[in-house]
Amino acid sequence: MSFNSVDYLMFFPIVVLLYFVMPRKARMYWLLIASYYFYMSWNVKYGLLILLTTIVTYACGLSLSWVRQRQAGRKRGGLKAVVFISLVVNLGLLFYFKYTDFAIDNLNAVFQKTGIAVRCPNFDIVLPVGISFFIFQAIGYTIDVYRDEIQAEKNPFRYALFVSFFPQLVAGPIERSKNLLAQLRGNPEFDVDDAKDGLLTMAYGLFMKIAVADNIAAVIDPVFKAPDSQSGLMLLTATVLFAFQIYCDFNGYTQIAIGSARVLGFKLNQNFDAPYMGRSVKDFWRRWHISLTSWFRDYVYVPLGGSRKGKVRKQMNTMIVFLCSGLWHGAAWHYVAWGGLNGLFSVLEDVSRPVRDKIERKLSVDKGAFMYRALQRIVTFVFIDFTWLFFRASSFRTALQMLKRIKNDFRLAWFIDFGFVGAFSSSYVLMTVMVPLLIIMAIDILKYCGKDIKAAIFKQQIVFRWIIYAGIMLALLYWGLYGTGYEQTQFIYFQF
Repeated sequence: MSFNSVDYLMFFPIVVLLYFVMPRKARMYWLLIASYYFYMSWNVKYGLLILLTTIVTYACGLSLSWVRQRQAGRKRGGLKAVVFISLVVNLGLLFYFKYTDFAIDNLNAVFQKTGIAVRCPNFDIVLPVGISFFIFQAIGYTIDVYRDEIQAEKNPFRYALFVSFFPQLVAGPIERSKNLLAQLRGNPEFDVDDAKDGLLTMAYGLFMKIAVADNIAAVIDPVFKAPDSQSGLMLLTATVLFAFQIYCDFNGYTQIAIGSARVLGFKLNQNFDAPYMGRSVKDFWRRWHISLTSWFRDYVYVPLGGSRKGKVRKQMNTMIVFLCSGLWHGAAWHYVAWGGLNGLFSVLEDVSRPVRDKIERKLSVDKGAFMYRALQRIVTFVFIDFTWLFFRASSFRTALQMLKRIKNDFRLAWFIDFGFVGAFSSSYVLMTVMVPLLIIMAIDILKYCGKDIKAAIFKQQIVFRWIIYAGIMLALLYWGLYGTGYEQTQFIYFQF
């Protein structure tokens, strides 16, 4: 059941209505049932998978609490053993479903190159929707209990709801137990302001998805499906547009998730903060997929030593985190390359900072100047968009071929005579893509400047507010296609 489907348009109001009319004690169970129904609407068997993860991590949480009481003041060997069990089971599930065939393919490739006459068969395992998200969320809970940052949750139903909460279940944000689990204990009452804020957030997310991301996809998907038959200009245009497609697609999902939870009275963490306003690669990653970036920071980078063990170790840890992030996104070498390139740019950015600062001082560069900051954003976007090519290409080899074609065909005239407009089949298609995209970017710029668009809307008189609401609905109808029949409505991050 996708957020931009008619099914969800029917499902969500029913869930909200029944949630607030039933007794407080029954609400948690109703949300749990709704969440499992939501997830099992893709495949009934998925319910068993999330139940297994829930049971294991719930038991590990209680075991950590019991072992801590028994081993008070002594070594933490027992605690580490429990965490180890949680990691083995959950990462084992993730490896089986996501990386088994990838590992077999690479093993077969090694056998072939070394002349070993052995070929392992593929299992053709179907990747469950959202498995990377809820497993990371459950692992984070186990580690938080191990670190004594939270108390183990004793109510199995509340914990099961924490793992399966439907708004953020299949594509995040990856919630922390300190935020979501604590709220689930509260059973919030209906709040008109929360409902207004949530519905407007959901509408904005739908606009990002169906008015921007899907319309961009209609333009660039044919280019990426047959890159060999495309000119360098078309490949470059498609790569630039993909940067905005994936942003509007993923952030669109996130906004609908946050809005859905807000209507129910829960506040999820923000996952994006105007990322293309970032002035460096590191700044970009502080603003992009914040829940995953912070997860890797807290549960991988810091345990590896972070920046505490010297400069070389710090850069190694950075590379490890980004390579893991690339592999998390997909079981393919082009995803690993994408993560590795982002890590490399981050490392180079860090080690070159003293030299850059020295040059800027000698040149008396005004770092606060508008043009300087604009140049930083442009350069950052170029580096980030370069890595997006590896993310979007069907394989690592295809990405290299596309880069070669762009390099060989490159002409400065592309930017002078607006040759990239040829990627759009008509002026109407160009308008359909660019107008809503410019609206999104304008909103991001205002957000970066500290302007709260939603607060400004809610301050208006009721007549003007409803004019704005009606305008949003008309924009969705005009620029987007709504419903399960539209083949391009699948969210990109569902595959991860």
